[in-house]
Amino acid sequence: MPNILLILTDQQHLDTISAAGNPDIKTPALDRLKQRGTLFTQSYCPNPVCGPSRASIFSGRTASETGVITNGKSIRSDIPNLGEWMSEHADHESIYAGKWHVPASYTHFIPGFTVLQTGIGGQGNLGDTAVSRACEAYLHNRTSDDAPFFLVASFLSPHDICEWLRINTYNPDQLRYPELADQLPPLPDNFKYDTREPEYTAGNRKRRDPHHGNWDETQWRYYIWSYYRHVEMVDAEIGRVLHAVHASGQMDDTVVLFTSDHGEGLGHHQNVRKNNLYEEALAVPLMVAHPGYLPEDVTDTTHLTTGLDIYPTICDFANITPPDHLRGRSLKPLLEGQANRWHNHVVCESNRNRGRMVRTPRYKYIAYAEDPVDQLFDMENDPGETKNLSADPEYAPIVQEHRDRLKSWESQLEVAPDLPYADAWWR
Repeated sequence: MPNILLILTDQQHLDTISAAGNPDIKTPALDRLKQRGTLFTQSYCPNPVCGPSRASIFSGRTASETGVITNGKSIRSDIPNLGEWMSEHADHESIYAGKWHVPASYTHFIPGFTVLQTGIGGQGNLGDTAVSRACEAYLHNRTSDDAPFFLVASFLSPHDICEWLRINTYNPDQLRYPELADQLPPLPDNFKYDTREPEYTAGNRKRRDPHHGNWDETQWRYYIWSYYRHVEMVDAEIGRVLHAVHASGQMDDTVVLFTSDHGEGLGHHQNVRKNNLYEEALAVPLMVAHPGYLPEDVTDTTHLTTGLDIYPTICDFANITPPDHLRGRSLKPLLEGQANRWHNHVVCESNRNRGRMVRTPRYKYIAYAEDPVDQLFDMENDPGETKNLSADPEYAPIVQEHRDRLKSWESQLEVAPDLPYADAWWR
């Protein structure tokens, strides 16, 4: 039975792996992981907010089912988290290090897990080193007689960019470090966007730091440069954990999964942070590797995946039956080239149960309760989501198809009681 290592980062944009084509960043640890496994490029978080997304990853259920529609809430007691299920049904020792956030960000008690006490929370530039060191110590102190491990290494960075944004909201007219001027990455192609947006999307942008600070393009590029440095810092901590697995002689017997709880605006649509339904907030890196057993250096650009797939995937690798009513599917058959059925769409929730996104192979549909403006994007011809097609009569059947898919998806859910927008049209 293989060991299982789940590595989580916080607020990591999809396009932040140098081996996947970003020339402005250096991520040697993630590069090696990509070379030893499969990278999914059509991967979505369940919800673009920390607590709701993490609750969904560790429960296999949507935020509207767990009841965690915002930060600071616990998963419903009748829904077992992944640690509880593994502890009860698998032979693995379930270990957790780092950020939890369901509800507390850092805690000594997580049901189903033995928690490694890292002692530091709130800043990834400090706490992430404690997390990687704790994992390193755990891995090096195991013996051949120990049960296989299910280890979660959960890092805070690059979420520290939020603190950087607060500090740099009101940038001076001149670049803080003029010597960086020729190193600043370009603005994203979709920096300019279609203003036909739901009110929440437009209002959320106006509340963000750059629009209070009246940034010019140089300041936006400086922010992107800084964000990449935050990713590089957490890549180093990921490298420490992966090296410890290898140095302890356990790499050949370990399945490694890597993803992030949600994305980051990074200047796309002039957004920073998260909590919107554009690609920058929803799309996240997802990699799975088991060297010697699964294909290596594969980039999957076609299959839609979601953080809801993590739970059943881990159960599959642990050779246990998952709980009923999980909303994702195991990636293992897909990784082995044996899957003949897969998602024909994925759904993401947001904004305290108010927003929904439906992604099909070609199109993406966005709607908010009590908002007359919805959005439809042709992701094949407009991957940057720069032209909203929802009001075009030619696309009315496509809009209706996606609305029907959303209603069908919602009809299957066991929604937690007393949620806001429980009477939204898609129900």
